[in-house]
Amino acid sequence: MDMNAYLSMFIDESNDHLQSLNENLLKLEGAPDDIGIVQIIFRSAHTLKGMSATMGYEDLASLTHEMENVLDLVRNRKLAMDDFIFDTLFKGLDALESMVQDITGGGTGKADVTSIVASLQAIVKGDYKTGGAASSQAGAGMADEGGALDQFQSSILLQSIEAGMSVYHVAVTVREDCVLKAARAYMVFNFLEQNGEIVKSAPSVQDIEQEKFDRTFTVFTIASLPEEELRKGIEAVSEIESAAITQLDQESLRQLGGASVQGAPTASASIAQEAVAAAIAQTAAPAAPAAPAAPRAAAPAAAAGGTVGKTIRVDIERLDSLMNLFSELLIDRVRLEQLASEIRRNELTETVEHMSRVSSDLQNIVLKLRMVPVESVFNRFPRMVRDLAKSLDKKVELVVSGADTELDRTVIDEIGDPLVHLLRNSLDHGIESIADRVAAGKPETGTVHLRAYHSGNHVFIEVEEDGRGINAEKVKQTAIKNGVVDAEAAKRLTESEINMLIFAAGFSTADKISDISGRGVGLDVVKSKIESLGGYVSVESAQGRGTKFSIQLPLTLSIISAMLVKLGTEKYAIPLSSIVETAIVPREQIRKIHGNRMIDYRGSVIPLISLAQVLDCRSFPEEDEQETEVIVIRKGNKVGAVTVDEFIGQSEIVLKTLGGYLTNIEAISGATILGDGQVALIVDPNALIK
Repeated sequence: MDMNAYLSMFIDESNDHLQSLNENLLKLEGAPDDIGIVQIIFRSAHTLKGMSATMGYEDLASLTHEMENVLDLVRNRKLAMDDFIFDTLFKGLDALESMVQDITGGGTGKADVTSIVASLQAIVKGDYKTGGAASSQAGAGMADEGGALDQFQSSILLQSIEAGMSVYHVAVTVREDCVLKAARAYMVFNFLEQNGEIVKSAPSVQDIEQEKFDRTFTVFTIASLPEEELRKGIEAVSEIESAAITQLDQESLRQLGGASVQGAPTASASIAQEAVAAAIAQTAAPAAPAAPAAPRAAAPAAAAGGTVGKTIRVDIERLDSLMNLFSELLIDRVRLEQLASEIRRNELTETVEHMSRVSSDLQNIVLKLRMVPVESVFNRFPRMVRDLAKSLDKKVELVVSGADTELDRTVIDEIGDPLVHLLRNSLDHGIESIADRVAAGKPETGTVHLRAYHSGNHVFIEVEEDGRGINAEKVKQTAIKNGVVDAEAAKRLTESEINMLIFAAGFSTADKISDISGRGVGLDVVKSKIESLGGYVSVESAQGRGTKFSIQLPLTLSIISAMLVKLGTEKYAIPLSSIVETAIVPREQIRKIHGNRMIDYRGSVIPLISLAQVLDCRSFPEEDEQETEVIVIRKGNKVGAVTVDEFIGQSEIVLKTLGGYLTNIEAISGATILGDGQVALIVDPNALIK
């Protein structure tokens, strides 16, 4: 079997399981007694371990196995979660993520996790509270290596028999010429777990995964299938030679488990009873296969009782190729529409109109294929906020809403870093210390809201916290000190304009530099990144009540609706998403205020911007015009009017970048090819309003 063929699948599924582990471990931290969450975590870890062993990543499988040992104790109520256990499991997850990233980059996935393994083994032994972690020996596991059952395992199996369940001892032998014994063993374990519960294996699961067995391994299992069906299912696995199955009764179990089982303490019996209840529930409703799956997508649909949608993974490069091909088709469609209007033959016009309708539907499908829920970015932040809050010694709750809001993949790929900066800033500068919050009459726990929602052709992402708010006076003085603004100009700034100063390059009000913030790097990066995506970022703040950052982003960066305009002999495109309306203004209604041209617009005065002047277009003598055609554009809360020569009309255009040679061209964000083959530059409205 060529493992390279499965590498991409392994990486995708591993990332899914690691995300599921992170999310559910965070949920468990909020409800440490919820065994249901522990069961979900255990199954994700178990599946990840099996996948890693099958692919030959032994370090990954071994660390996951050690984590699984701890989780197994917790789910069987032999161990109670505490801060040390949570921190150790999170460290283990970080190490697993690093290993998977190394594999993604073409590495071997190996890492030195000795200290984490030692801590995990000390937790299993129960001596971690007395400093036993350092002396924990490698290879210590929960299960013994022999064939005899311990007291707890025997109790579970006895209670299962008393409850009417079938308990089997299964001896599986693989063929002598079997190449991947561990992979075949994993497939057998997978089958047994789908149809019941495995209580013990010999050799241990870790040894089996590392192929430390000859040809035979044994399993004690509680199964929902009759003996013959169980045998057929196991022997149906490729390269399995035979499965010897023995159904066990109470007497044979007592002999295997020893005399101590008969006098098992009440506490152990009650624990066993709970474990058996869980096993019965799982066997009555067989667990989902442990094979690689997409747990986050399947769970909500299953809970709602609906049908789980079928999905397929598609390489991103293929989607990009599809988009590029469709872009070319769109350019040809516009050209055909233009030719049809010139030739004026009914048959041609009807055919082109039909093709336009079909290609419009196709366009919607192609764009939707590229749309990705912002959840793919949001889901990494709860863990980040948890770790940051601990390092800052603050209590912070992150509330996420609108994670199913969809954005174009090209935008999704770029917004992660800006949001990291905003969240780190909110925790460090915004949320007060516990003592300060109590003194201000606030709850000890600060709240950070991360929300996303659609509005028109835009998606808005907001980061809002209930912290101390922005100190406008301090910001103003720092801006003057750093030369961002002079003292005279600072006096004329409104409060909202003062708040926007925090986005200036190198600006920081931090009293001391830390590894979280305070180096003057961050919010200026946020502003430049968002604006490079055709978006806009703003901030609102109230002293003592908190701050809200709002990011406005276009739905897609590939195909946009635009207004085509003329300036003399040149054509330009202005994105419709930024246009409020169009109008014709007589020359006498244009005023001059402080040397700037202004016009009346719905009860207010707004600036009039000459597009010909900005773009140095000499073929349009604007001063000779008696009436001026204007396009009213909006940037956040600011509105302005742009003068043009002539409106051509609306059109769907394909956004093309100007490449690496034409960079930093003022007010131009890209280009498009029109139906007549001409190239039209796309105007960036955000650059026109300062």
